[in-house]
Amino acid sequence: MTLLNTEDAWLPTVLAAPIIGSFLGVLIRRLPVGERVVLARSRCDSCQHALAPRELVPLWSYLAQRGRCRRCGAAIAPFHFAIELAAIAVALWVALLGADTPVRLWADCLLGWTLLGLAWIDWQHMRLPDVLTLPLLLAGLFATALIEPGELTSHALGAALGWAGLRALAATYRGLRGFSGIGAGDAKLLAAGGAWLGWEALPTVLLLAALSGLSFAIVLRLRGRTIGWTSRIAFGPWLALAIWLTRLYGADWLAA
Repeated sequence: MTLLNTEDAWLPTVLAAPIIGSFLGVLIRRLPVGERVVLARSRCDSCQHALAPRELVPLWSYLAQRGRCRRCGAAIAPFHFAIELAAIAVALWVALLGADTPVRLWADCLLGWTLLGLAWIDWQHMRLPDVLTLPLLLAGLFATALIEPGELTSHALGAALGWAGLRALAATYRGLRGFSGIGAGDAKLLAAGGAWLGWEALPTVLLLAALSGLSFAIVLRLRGRTIGWTSRIAFGPWLALAIWLTRLYGADWLAA
């Protein structure tokens, strides 16, 4: 695996990653609870001190302040530092795999960053906001039109089949069990995955997501948590992971 050699195209994405991660942190904390994402000032969770620009520098501010608020000394949630590091990891992962064009590089990074935000939100709040899933679907079709215009029909069909297939599965499950087991947000996320990957990749995505989610449930069971038919486990993180890995390594990478 090598970094891109074409005019250091990977460097801007890596430099932008901590800024994107900082924004994702705000998005993840505020969007699910209905708070303003863009216009509201960032504040200390403990003393509500409005943070100055020097306290908002990604990664550096957390390290320079030793993980504590400059005003009251309360501990800053390590979540902010972690999401910024995760955003950098996404950019480096894409760069190391050697995307063939800068457009593909940026497209894959934007996909990864959005999937990261969606997975984190669903993990914490058991929901996948339309404000992220639907633009991700449209972005997948737009990216396909730019990078692989000949595959646009396959990817549009993937979006339609991803949504319809998972909604049909959810309806079947509800009819058999009497309660919902798959949310509408999951169907929209799979539709977005189809828009990025094409309909041929959907079986791989579903298989990988199901195996990942099942493995996680087994781990929880082994650690003593009671897991039954009515237990709620977020499917979005595993679906996001499956979409991401399939985008980077191809639909047949599991067989390989």
